[in-house]
Amino acid sequence: MSAKVKLSFWQIINMNVGFFGIQYSFGLQQSAVNPIYDFLGASPDELPLLNLAGPLTGLLVQPIIGALSDKTWIPKLGGRRKPYFFIGAIICSIALFLFPFSSSLWMAAGLLWILDAGNNTAMEPYRAFVVDKLDESQQPIGFQAQSFFTGFGQTLANVSLFIFPMIFIGTTGKLPTWVFASFILGSVCSIGSVWWSSYTTKEIPPTDEELQKIQSEKVSLFTPFVDIFLAIKEMPKVMWQLALVYLFQWYALFCYWQNSSKSIALSVWDSTPQKNIKLYEEAVAWTGLVNGWYNIVTFLCAFGLVYFAKKYSPKLVHFGCLVLAAIGFLIFPHIENKFLLFPAITGFGIGWASMMGIPYLMVVNNIPKERYGVYMGIINMMIVIPMFIQTISFGYIMKHFLQNDPRQAITFAGVLLVCAAIFTLFISTKKSANE
Repeated sequence: MSAKVKLSFWQIINMNVGFFGIQYSFGLQQSAVNPIYDFLGASPDELPLLNLAGPLTGLLVQPIIGALSDKTWIPKLGGRRKPYFFIGAIICSIALFLFPFSSSLWMAAGLLWILDAGNNTAMEPYRAFVVDKLDESQQPIGFQAQSFFTGFGQTLANVSLFIFPMIFIGTTGKLPTWVFASFILGSVCSIGSVWWSSYTTKEIPPTDEELQKIQSEKVSLFTPFVDIFLAIKEMPKVMWQLALVYLFQWYALFCYWQNSSKSIALSVWDSTPQKNIKLYEEAVAWTGLVNGWYNIVTFLCAFGLVYFAKKYSPKLVHFGCLVLAAIGFLIFPHIENKFLLFPAITGFGIGWASMMGIPYLMVVNNIPKERYGVYMGIINMMIVIPMFIQTISFGYIMKHFLQNDPRQAITFAGVLLVCAAIFTLFISTKKSANE
């Protein structure tokens, strides 16, 4: 790869704007899809399986796209990573547009599979894009810019769940009209933001030697799987240690996202979708505001974490942020005053800012540059495998150990984050220029 040129702060922002649209879509998945399932008649113990699309598409799509992008160079389509951004964004936009027209539970679940496949196709190469474009000293800003846009995109998605019900009143088909407004806005944001990043940022072309190697390697249907297998076989120790942290961390987050609106409905409104649908709609709207707040916290503190990571090490920063998130989750289900939910979830906002950027700083110096794409895909496998385990196991736990009580699910998530924080301290990181 040709020499990396230092970019200005605003150039780094431009290259990561596409993450905004991708994360708006993920924000809708986290906060709007499960209430839509509720509106369409799903029971609490069905939700984990209905969310199976997220972990399975991530498990299959991201490492394959990462391995393929390592071996791609198509100048007419933008280069190595950008062709995948754009294809993913188009799929995502179409799925977002169609989602509100779901007339049944299984139609919504099917569209979630398509939506998640598009999101994962767009998001995976973005991690490698940062490492491709930025030298070691600028990578913390690059990754935390993605954390910033994660917070910003998901804030807009969640706040739309609060504001749009006031503007778009009534129902259209089987769903509230505000669902149409939120998802159609997401469709526009997805393709528009990715287009902006593609337009403003050029990829660094490979050297003649790298290009010759790319062109000489035969790519078949099995090539990505062989690359993934070899990369896992040769994976550095620090990535195995991070995988253990991620097992507890991401299992916990799926528990929160699936149960936050129902937990708030019970603790604040003492209601369920079956008991009083109007009160539950109020709870869903307020959950959008609460989740919007934690994402505001995320984008406000994202760049501040760069300073602390350089001063104290990424490992200690991630440990502290996980502890704050765990405290927030443990307090959350006991709150009866809806305004006190905001200070409680602030800890998760800080934790979320770390989760979306800081762990990559712990491993990036151990990854060979010619395999950035496949290893970023494997890191995502570490995210989605815990989610997959959650979708197939948590329904049983919820029904038999947590009395189908979403408040207990949030408490359970808090305990898991404490475990993740403890295991973070055992990660042995390679010293970098940023520490």
